[in-house]
Amino acid sequence: MTGDLIKLSAREVRGLLREGKISPLELLETLEHRIAAVDGPVNALPTLCFERARDKANSRDLTDLPLAGLPVAIKDLVAVAGVRTTWGSQIFADCVPEKSDLLVERIEAAGGLVYAKTNTPEFGAGANTFNDVFGATRNPWNTALSAAGSSGGSAVALATGSAWLATGSDVGGSLRNPAAFNNIYGLRPSFGRVPSLPAGNVFEAALATDGPMARTADDLALLLGVQAGADPRQPLSAGLPDLDASTRDEDAPVRIGWLGNFDGHLAMEPGILDTSRAALERIPGAVVEAAALGFDAERLWQSFVIQRHVAVAARYGPLHADPATRALLKPEMVWEIENGLRLSALAVEAARELRTAWHLRLVDLFARFDLLALPAAQVWPFPIGERWPQAIDGRAMDSYHRWMECVAPATLSGCPVLALPAGFRGGLSTGVQIIAPLGREADLLAVARRVERAG
Repeated sequence: MTGDLIKLSAREVRGLLREGKISPLELLETLEHRIAAVDGPVNALPTLCFERARDKANSRDLTDLPLAGLPVAIKDLVAVAGVRTTWGSQIFADCVPEKSDLLVERIEAAGGLVYAKTNTPEFGAGANTFNDVFGATRNPWNTALSAAGSSGGSAVALATGSAWLATGSDVGGSLRNPAAFNNIYGLRPSFGRVPSLPAGNVFEAALATDGPMARTADDLALLLGVQAGADPRQPLSAGLPDLDASTRDEDAPVRIGWLGNFDGHLAMEPGILDTSRAALERIPGAVVEAAALGFDAERLWQSFVIQRHVAVAARYGPLHADPATRALLKPEMVWEIENGLRLSALAVEAARELRTAWHLRLVDLFARFDLLALPAAQVWPFPIGERWPQAIDGRAMDSYHRWMECVAPATLSGCPVLALPAGFRGGLSTGVQIIAPLGREADLLAVARRVERAG
């Protein structure tokens, strides 16, 4: 039965829970055996909390709740009360929070059982999952290669059958790159769709958001439905369309604007563009046409970099200011913080105004297309020992995150973005990211379901 349960979707398992055919405790036992059998070589789930999960399962009847006792793996950037939470940093290697973050509170209120924390790079910086606390998470298709990140642990847990549902988060592709490298789904929701506890300026659309990861479209929708919902402490979480409110007939043609490599601006490894475009062409009813970015791609990237610098510096600057903790920060974090500290207010405001101009360009594009698309990663999985790709197809990368530049336009847009599995080449997987207008996650999920129905 254990092997059969692992192969089922989260929706199917929830159905068995509601019918009383299995119990939450049986699921936890199944996962405990599965993790013992497969996680060693990949290192996706370094922190386990099964006893806490069993206590939660025994504390009340979960059957009629949205998750009905489904176990959920939580990314190690999210605090779970009573469970070691490190943020991938030696600074917090022994931290055990007394209170859970809002995301965990919602999942547990919905009947989810937190049983593990998933590995992440230090503070989520860098789309390669390694840190000095737990080491590296490896690609399950080839353990000599990277699983991407920063939600790499979540993606690998799903790909190896060590999770039915897992949380992720995304600033610069952290839900999208690992989904591509591990042949699963990741969804970056519209800004405000999944609120977090107030931090920074709550009146501005932050670059960061939490989101779901799963093996099927319906499972993705299940977890998103629990994560989402307005919170009065987050003004931008109000006023979005209902999650189930698709604007399209289920079988109507869907016009997809193919952004490709931004007319040659983005470096891509051979096969990435072809595999991603082919995946779009396989979507039933899809009409795929070239779409010009119509925007200065380099200025767009620099806008993202500046806003990322200032966000990292504002949040982690105090760790940099203290010599004792600065010595424990990885070089990429120091680089981000120091660049952020050097920025002028006018430079930051100019970057934000460019984001507004990009929003207006997207309004024009969505008047012509239902969805926009481009690759979810610019490279195939790379060797685990490389901190980040130094070059792509002969073109040098000038920062630790330039190699994932393709994700920045969607992040800046605030629109929902789906990382859809695109297929394999040479035993390695990649994905395509599909962007919908603000608040239209339902349209993305409908496309994913078309792909699944078509087989």
